[in-house]
Amino acid sequence: MTRITVEIDDNLLHGAQRVLGTKTKVATINEALRLQALRAQAADIIGALDSVEMDFAGSGDSFRYGGGRDLAATEERARAPRVA
Repeated sequence: MTRITVEIDDNLLHGAQRVLGTKTKVATINEALRLQALRAQAADIIGALDSVEMDFAGSGDSFRYGGGRDLAATEERARAPRVA
């Protein structure tokens, strides 16, 4: 942990407390910093996904009933007695 002394605008701090639902100044500052770090990480992930060309043509069909894997015998296999 780093201990620092810093001047913070009280109105901004109270507004952040209200939005974040935090009870103390320290909790508010830590939560705001955590969320900003998470936001930056999410932006990096989206940037990585955007940098790769993906072709989703026809992918919707594989998730509909009858698309993708054949699951017709799944229930039968689940109910079948196990061989020891």
